[in-house]
Amino acid sequence: MKIGTKVNLILIIVFVSGLLISGIALSNVLQTKAQNEVSSKALILMQIANSVRTYTNERVQPLLLPRVDTQEQFIPESIPSFATREVFEILRKNKEYGNFIYKDATLNPTNLRDKTDDFEAKIVERFRQNPNLKDDSDYRTISGEKLFYSARPFSIQDKSCLRCHTTPELAPKSQIATYGKEGGYGWKLNEILGAQIVYIPAEDIFKSANQSLLIVLGVVGVIFTAIVLIINQLLKKVVLQRIKTIATVAEKVSVGDMDANFTKQSKDEIGDLAEAFNRMKYSLEIALNMLNKNHK
Repeated sequence: MKIGTKVNLILIIVFVSGLLISGIALSNVLQTKAQNEVSSKALILMQIANSVRTYTNERVQPLLLPRVDTQEQFIPESIPSFATREVFEILRKNKEYGNFIYKDATLNPTNLRDKTDDFEAKIVERFRQNPNLKDDSDYRTISGEKLFYSARPFSIQDKSCLRCHTTPELAPKSQIATYGKEGGYGWKLNEILGAQIVYIPAEDIFKSANQSLLIVLGVVGVIFTAIVLIINQLLKKVVLQRIKTIATVAEKVSVGDMDANFTKQSKDEIGDLAEAFNRMKYSLEIALNMLNKNHK
């Protein structure tokens, strides 16, 4: 195996090994980065939801509550959670947020649509047990689909919101007629009642991380190819051609051609080798001359 082939083989082995190790590490870093980006978007969506909730509670509800109290038909637009969910559904028409799912997962909701499942109930319980825990994110699987979720604790911080959730007797009659007396009562101020949760398919996160990984690996591959080409050219010019020249002259000297000369080389290891061959050639030439002289 020639020197150039050996060098290229070593470079390829080093590159492939480094690529595998760095690829695994980089994949984890990019996946974490993608998760953080999704969590940041989820946080913005939750802040928007809370703004809609506040606006509905302070501006819309006072206008609609008199009608809710006097009519038998409940007006869901007067409920902040309903307004939040409807606004989010409109937002999902935007391509960037089309795969996002928002839920006010509540342990004891008025509308069963907001009822926590077993997994979400555990998230809420973690928030209750650890008041300092401000957010939670991880993966879960629903109906065979892996989802990434980002969650924040939810509590009532405005006394006026408790009017519909303290006791059935204080709640609007139309609310009782629509949702009954079983759920959504007994809420307390500042008590963690549930969690705001944003879901997104895990495939979207993996896809984003993989795209970034392929771009980085592609750039690294191009850089490595350029490095290999440069090293090959330098190796050929600085080492291989000079060694080949020395080998050719040495071969001529070995068959008795004393006119063949090792050209002057640079002051490096190969230059030292050429000088050593020159001294050997001169010594050999002197020895042959002495031998011929003795024979005469």
